[in-house]
Amino acid sequence: QVQLAESGGGLVQAGGSLRLSCAASGTHSMTMAWYRRVPGKQRDMVAVLTPGDTTIYADSVKGRFFISRDNAQPTVYLQMNNLKPEDTAIYYCNARRPGTVGPLAGHWGQGTQVTVSS
Repeated sequence: QVQLAESGGGLVQAGGSLRLSCAASGTHSMTMAWYRRVPGKQRDMVAVLTPGDTTIYADSVKGRFFISRDNAQPTVYLQMNNLKPEDTAIYYCNARRPGTVGPLAGHWGQGTQVTVSS
């Protein structure tokens, strides 16, 4: 069974860094991703990591955010550097079978709040 649990969110000043963690049991051979949601808006893809370690990033976070995994646990991470106020959102961990598309597909955690102050 797939179970996802995010942690690591908090309040940080602009320019600072945070690392989000997703405890991701039952996700071997699945595509992992981080999404984020601002209240009143859809969840948007932030970063994707395939079973073959291919990465995809939203244009708004390229060069600042990095997704990685620890296959042994398993755990998925989102390292967020040079944070900006517009990064403020609830961040969600997602797991899906490779090739599955759609913004709401797969399994989801409950989210962790990231707030970036100016």
